[in-house]
Amino acid sequence: MAAILAVDDEQPILELIKNGLKKDGHRVTGYTSAEQVPLNQLDRYDLIILDIMMPGTDGFSFCEKIRGMADCPILFLTAKTMENDITFGLGLGADDYLTKPFRIPELRARVNAHIRREQRERHSCLNFDHIKIDLSAKTVQADGKTVSLTKSEYMICEFLARNKGQVFTREQIYEAVFSFDGESDNSTIATHIKNIRAKLNHFNIQPIITVWGIGYKWE
Repeated sequence: MAAILAVDDEQPILELIKNGLKKDGHRVTGYTSAEQVPLNQLDRYDLIILDIMMPGTDGFSFCEKIRGMADCPILFLTAKTMENDITFGLGLGADDYLTKPFRIPELRARVNAHIRREQRERHSCLNFDHIKIDLSAKTVQADGKTVSLTKSEYMICEFLARNKGQVFTREQIYEAVFSFDGESDNSTIATHIKNIRAKLNHFNIQPIITVWGIGYKWE
């Protein structure tokens, strides 16, 4: 079951989408304009369906606006069939499109295919509210933008994030990350964490919490 956002200025289309996707157990939240969508809730959705031709903010503009905030597939609904329009939309960060009028079985098949793909890919990623850690690429993204971390800084983030909520001393982090005796130079950990925080502070994100007298945890 997935949480899906659908934005279309035609209420009957929204109802059609809701009723069709409910058959697969998905929860669909619908809005008739892009302006109604709470941007601070975008991370709740596993997939977004956007109509292109809408009054006010159209689907292209909204996709471009939210692409860095929404780490999920975006599927366009379009009445246009011109290749350059489709190419333009995919270039903005959309993953797929359906041409109106569409058949509900095809919509269900497209949505479920993207959800399955995301589930396969996310096993190699750690996803949090504003941070994504790609365990294969060894990268950290904040709100869709790659954070420039050193190898050591990345390793510390990955270790703490894999053990979210658990408190570790500097010695434990040093030994887990560098595979050396934690007593040898654990002050290095404090410096690395200071640098990580400075880099994440550019995004107003601070997932590494100091537990005074003990150590650090990822929250």
